[in-house]
Amino acid sequence: MINQYKFEDEPELRDLFITVDDPESHITAIETFITYRVVTKTSRGEFDSSEYEVRRRYQDFLWLKSRLEEAHPTLIIPPLPEKFIMKGMVERFSDEFIETRRKALHKFLNRIAEHPTLTFNEDFKIFLTAQTWELSSHKKQGPGLFSRMGQTVRAVASSVRGGGVKNRPDMFTDINDYMETFNQKINLLDKISQRIYKEERGYYCEMKEYGPIHTLWCASEEDLVDSLKGVASCIDKCCKATENRMAGLSENLLPVLHEYVLYSEILTGVLKRRDQIQAELDSKVDALSNKKAEKDLLTEEIGNLEDKVECANNALKADWDRWKQNMQHDMKTAFLNVAENNIHYYEQCDVCGSGKRRF
Repeated sequence: MINQYKFEDEPELRDLFITVDDPESHITAIETFITYRVVTKTSRGEFDSSEYEVRRRYQDFLWLKSRLEEAHPTLIIPPLPEKFIMKGMVERFSDEFIETRRKALHKFLNRIAEHPTLTFNEDFKIFLTAQTWELSSHKKQGPGLFSRMGQTVRAVASSVRGGGVKNRPDMFTDINDYMETFNQKINLLDKISQRIYKEERGYYCEMKEYGPIHTLWCASEEDLVDSLKGVASCIDKCCKATENRMAGLSENLLPVLHEYVLYSEILTGVLKRRDQIQAELDSKVDALSNKKAEKDLLTEEIGNLEDKVECANNALKADWDRWKQNMQHDMKTAFLNVAENNIHYYEQCDVCGSGKRRF
C-alpha cells in the first residue's frame, strides 16, 4: 500500500522553495495582528533575485487566494486556514494557535508553488517578492477576471438553481457525486477526530493529577510504599504515552482532515463555476434554436463560449486527477502515522501493565 500511488506528473527538480516562519505580534491602537516571515529561494529566470524575504499578515494571504480564484476560476485553489482554527480548542493568539496557523500558511504557499499553473501566477510572484508598501499599492488595483465575470455568472446562476445543467459531461456528474459523498465522510471524520482529541486531552489532564496522589500516599502507608511507587511510575509512563499520542493526532491527523474539509468546499464551488459557464453556453444555443436574436451575433458568442467551456473542462479535469492523487497520498500517510502512534502508545502502556502485575 505504501508505494501504491505514484506521482508521474511531479517535476524531478524543484526551482522554488518557500518557508513561512518567525511569527511576530503587532499591537496598534486599532488592532492586534500577527505577521509571518516568508522566505523564498528560487532559480527561475523571471525573478530578479535568487532569494527574497518579506513579512505578510493573514489578510495578505486572503488577498492572494482571492486573486488566484479570480484568475483561475475552474482550478482547485488550495485552502487557507479559517480566521479561527479549531475554534474552541485553542485561544486566538496563543502559541498553539499561531504555530498551527503558521504551518497551514506554509502548506498553502507550497501547494501553490507545486501547482503546474498557479506557480506562475503574477500575483503569486508579487506576494513573494514585493515589500509591504509595494504589495499594498498593488492590492488597490481594480478587480480581476473573476470579478468582471461575476455579473454574467450570477445572471446565469439563477437559471442553474433548481435544476441540473442539461449538457454536463458524465465525468463532471461523477465528480459531483463523488464530492457529495466525500464531503459527508470527511466532515464526519473531522468532527469525530476533534472530539477524540478533546477527550484524550481531558484524560491526560486527569492522569497528571492522578499519579502524584500515589506518591504522596506513600508517606502514610509504609507497607505499601513499593506498590504505590510502582503504580505512580506506571501512571506517569501512561501519561507520557498519552501526551505523545495527542501530539501525533494534532500534528498528523487533525490538520489533514480539516484541510480536506475546506478542500471539499472549494471543489464544490469550482464545479458550480464550471456548470455556470456550461449553462451560459446552453442558454445561447437555446436562443439560437428559438431564433430569439440575431443568428450571426449568437453564433459568434456560442463559439467563444464553447472555447471557454472546453478550457474550463480541461483545466478542471487535469486539476481533479492531480488533486485526487494528492488527497489519497495525504490520507494514507495521515492514517499510517496514526496507526504507528497507536502501536507505540499501546506498547508503552502494556509495559506499564506488565509492571503493575508484579506488585
